[in-house]
Amino acid sequence: MSPLLKLQMWTDLVRSYRNISHFRWLLLGILVGIISGIVAVAFFAAVEFGKFMFLNQLAGLSLPAPEGEELFHGIPGQLRTWTIPICTTAVGLITGWLVNRYIPETVSGGTDGTDATIRCFHQGGGLMRPLVPIIKGTTSVLTIATGGSAGREGPITQMGAGIGSWLAQKLKLSAKERRILLLAGAAGGLGAIFRAPLGGALTAIEVIYREDFESEAILPSVISSVVSYSLFTFFYGTEPIFGIPRFVFHDPRELIFYTALALACTLAGWMYIRTFRFIKYSVFFKIKDRVGLMWATGLGGLLMGTMGMFFPQLLSGGYGWLEMAIMGELPIMMMVAIVIGKTIATSTTIGSGMSGGMFAPALFVGGMSGGIIGQLAGKYYPDIVTQPGGYVLVGMAAFFAGVAKAPIGPLIMVCELTQGYGLLAPLMLASALCIVLGRSFSLYENQVESKFDSPAHIEDKTINILEGLHVETHYKPGRVTTLEEGTTLKALTDIIANTNELYFPVKNSDGVITGILTIQNVRNHLFNPDLFDLILTKDLATKPATLKKDDDLYTALLKFVDTDYGQIPVVSEDDPNEIIGIINRENVFRAYAKAVRELREAAE
Repeated sequence: MSPLLKLQMWTDLVRSYRNISHFRWLLLGILVGIISGIVAVAFFAAVEFGKFMFLNQLAGLSLPAPEGEELFHGIPGQLRTWTIPICTTAVGLITGWLVNRYIPETVSGGTDGTDATIRCFHQGGGLMRPLVPIIKGTTSVLTIATGGSAGREGPITQMGAGIGSWLAQKLKLSAKERRILLLAGAAGGLGAIFRAPLGGALTAIEVIYREDFESEAILPSVISSVVSYSLFTFFYGTEPIFGIPRFVFHDPRELIFYTALALACTLAGWMYIRTFRFIKYSVFFKIKDRVGLMWATGLGGLLMGTMGMFFPQLLSGGYGWLEMAIMGELPIMMMVAIVIGKTIATSTTIGSGMSGGMFAPALFVGGMSGGIIGQLAGKYYPDIVTQPGGYVLVGMAAFFAGVAKAPIGPLIMVCELTQGYGLLAPLMLASALCIVLGRSFSLYENQVESKFDSPAHIEDKTINILEGLHVETHYKPGRVTTLEEGTTLKALTDIIANTNELYFPVKNSDGVITGILTIQNVRNHLFNPDLFDLILTKDLATKPATLKKDDDLYTALLKFVDTDYGQIPVVSEDDPNEIIGIINRENVFRAYAKAVRELREAAE
């Protein structure tokens, strides 16, 4: 290939990047997906190796692992469960010291890494200090590896979001583009670590709202998630997390039991969130205020380690126990104990300030809640409920959809996990019911209702506010100089000389407004006296435009943009040709600026 041809190709590429929005987001999505994928690969390996060293070799435990995640194998060491609280306490102390010393702003950042990402999107302008995901990611590895009840998904979401934010800052992108790339990075991390590229992308763009999703981030988020997932599976294979049979919904009567599952998941979700908030704010925040963050996280680590020492099912993410529940290998009372214990253990770990995510524990609690309903239904109605394990999977999606207000992403994730859509109908029903029944509570503290409630979309909200303001309160009532169509240019110059107005409504002999005359229209003919008696006002007037008092300012703004007039006459409600005043373009702009200023002040 000749140098000239290469230069032309690069020139076309740069031109496409600058001028074609979709092409630019495609490239940026690929780039952030590559970096997020590499980070996800390293993070996953570090967590699994740490669990093997601390829990298997040091503590001597042989915990079940899902078929698609058991990276390290070995004979467990001598049983030393007393080392678990020692390790978790040490990690708690280290975490508290690092956070308090280097990233103290994250103490009140929300529920977990996902919630911190939501906060950064809405209130931080998409800006995340690189030190935040580095410290949070490192301490999350230690927390999960030593047995802390936390998940990988929250930290990797925050790490991916940090990558997107860092890249946007390096490329000097706008605040809007930073936010979009923030979500693309989060989607990349989530899609890779969960091995669900579409579900990860959709979860990232919908979890930031309770009743909306960030549509502008779909393209880069999907691309980033696919690229990150592809890199991840290059190292760890394409097998899903769980090695389970294919589940199929075949009897409509089962919908009754899936409705019961939705009720159970809603109740478990309410308990899960209330317990977390109580332990976090009523226990550990008070301890933090008295003795400092480091001692609060240290105490959290000690309590978590002690619980895990006697009840190993509570340690780490617990996907191995979930797989056993799906396969029907856990009794009902064990699952009940796990739901209660996991709720308390997760609240203690994350609520104390230790690092980790609430995503995986939420799936764990939801799955066990669904497993309880599935086993009970299968026991008493075996001819209807032939696959109780499917209730575990539906419980996972429905529970998280209810507590996180994310109906689509978790649903797609479960379909990707099962590699089929056999459970789609019960998934949709249970998820919808959980969202409706659980509308009064949310896992993530920084979620907002919709785009109009987010400072990130303050300009969109301003348009909505302009629709609530009316011409009546912003126009200047009074006499307006009106011209007749037959007025000559000579007479017109005398009229203009005796007024300060720049725009004049024009009426015909019947009193109907037929146009608007502007000073710009007249200026081109002022120095040609031969035409003074030949040119009439109707020859110079342009298209008519009027407003009524009850018109909103957004309608007024559109008319000013459409006509490029600086003033538009305001007419009577009863007579469209009776001029009662005039509104200036500056009046609308001032109202717009005032609305933006008030919204920003309210958001601060």
